[in-house]
Amino acid sequence: MTPASPIGALVGAAADGDQRAWHEIIDRYTPLVLSVVYRHRLRPADAADVNQTVWLRLVEQIGRLREADALPGWIATTTRNECLRVLRAQQRLQPYDPLSEDEPASPVDAVADLDEEMEASQRLQALRDGFRALPAQCRELLAKLMADPPPSYAAVSEELAMPVGSIGPTRIRCLDKLRKTPAVHRLFSPRPGGGGVVGVDGRSGVGKR
Repeated sequence: MTPASPIGALVGAAADGDQRAWHEIIDRYTPLVLSVVYRHRLRPADAADVNQTVWLRLVEQIGRLREADALPGWIATTTRNECLRVLRAQQRLQPYDPLSEDEPASPVDAVADLDEEMEASQRLQALRDGFRALPAQCRELLAKLMADPPPSYAAVSEELAMPVGSIGPTRIRCLDKLRKTPAVHRLFSPRPGGGGVVGVDGRSGVGKR
C-alpha cells in the first residue's frame, strides 16, 4: 500500500477530527489565503469574513476532497470565489457616479488580474510544502544559498561544516529531491496540450557559482 503524502496524511487526520492537524493546516495555508485576499483589495472587515468563510467551507468539505494533495489549489480557488462574491455584493450596494473619474471595480477585471497572482501563490505554496518534505541537510543548505545576497561557498562551508567541493553537487541533489516532492512535482509537471516543466532552480533564487 502506497503511504499517504504529507499533505494527504494531514488532510486525513483533520477529516478524522485531529485538532493538531487542523491547526497545522490553518497555520500552513493562511498565508495563501491572505495573499489572494490582499490582491482583491477588500476592506479589513470583508477580508476577515472571507478568511473565516474559507476555513468554514473547508470544515464542511474536507471529507469530500477527491484528492487530498490538491488542498492548496482548493483553498486558493475557494478564497478567490469568496472574494468575488464580496465584490459582486459591493457592486450591487454601492451606486456608481458616472461623473466620477474613478472606474468601478469589476469582478471580471479582478479575475483577469488575479490569474497570474493565483498561479504565483500556488507555486510558492508548493515550494513551501516541498521544502518541508526535504531532509534537514537539504533544508539548511538551500536556505543558506537562497539568502539575499547569497553567501560565498566558503562561508557556507564554514557554517555547515561541508567541504567546498561538495556544496555544488549537494545543491543539485537537493533541488532534484525538491522537484520530486509530491507538491512540487504535481504543480510543475508538463500539462497536456503544451507547456514544459517549470524549473525550480529558476524560481528559487539559488544561483550557480
